[in-house]
Amino acid sequence: MSDDTRSLVRSTALRLFRERGYAATTMRAIAQEAGVATGNAYYHFASKDHLVQELYLDVNREQTQAARTVLAQGGDLATRLRGVLLAGVDAFAEYHAFGGEFITVAIRPGSAASPFSPESSESRQLSQAIFRELVEGASPAVPSVLRDELPELLWLAQLGVTLFWVYDGSPGQRRTRTLIEGIAPLIGRLVRLSRLPVLRGAADDVLALVRAVRA
Repeated sequence: MSDDTRSLVRSTALRLFRERGYAATTMRAIAQEAGVATGNAYYHFASKDHLVQELYLDVNREQTQAARTVLAQGGDLATRLRGVLLAGVDAFAEYHAFGGEFITVAIRPGSAASPFSPESSESRQLSQAIFRELVEGASPAVPSVLRDELPELLWLAQLGVTLFWVYDGSPGQRRTRTLIEGIAPLIGRLVRLSRLPVLRGAADDVLALVRAVRA
């Protein structure tokens, strides 16, 4: 019964997020729509931000499923990156009208909805895993010096693309798709050029900076 109630609260919240957005979807409204006591909703989810994590998980699972279809076809880094980023945009599409609300919540210090928060670890790991598959299966192979760090860097790049998408008012978010079409081959080219001695030092500096920030 407890699992059934949790599932009901979760599905109701995700539906209301799609229909009403974050601000208009209160825990009380979720409980009323689900036909449970408000305290019962809080028992399963400590806050509305924790329910946003469930939204992220759904979106990441949808992206992962679509991205693996792309990755199964092989290809170079640029082609695979393009497919994964477009899969992410498609997975988020139905939430675009309320994207600004979710970004506002995500950047709030200490928010459970932040992509960097401990509460986001499951969705973050799921998302980073698909970028790891992207890098490991690319042909030609990604230079070994970049192979370990590149998946996280590409995940961070996706966050930037998502922010651009939130504020993209063009029909079907055409400008975001144009950005992806342009940035994927650019990143692929930079990764290939990192093999050259003249750029090896710059690549090492970038990786050192990433490690320092992460520490």
